[in-house]
Amino acid sequence: MSAAAKVMSEAPVARTRLNLPRPARVRVGEGGVPLQVDGRAIELVRESWLVEDRWWTARPLRRRYWEVVTTNGRNLVVFHDLGAGRGRAGGWFAQGS
Repeated sequence: MSAAAKVMSEAPVARTRLNLPRPARVRVGEGGVPLQVDGRAIELVRESWLVEDRWWTARPLRRRYWEVVTTNGRNLVVFHDLGAGRGRAGGWFAQGS
């Protein structure tokens, strides 16, 4: 093993989760489509999809996602937590650069 490879193999590994969702302020238009995220206007909605998962558990997941581009060119994925009957629906979250 080379000295460089040995140093790299001994280096500590940071275990950071990338792209975690963070709470977001979202202003919506007709049909719940995002118009603004954290004060930034949306220029383009690329696509939207619904995720329903873990329906067999006590904590099912139901979210509506949008891939959007803001007017300053920032790409984001935002989602609305629809709650699936957990009593905490309504939260908006953003992921992206």
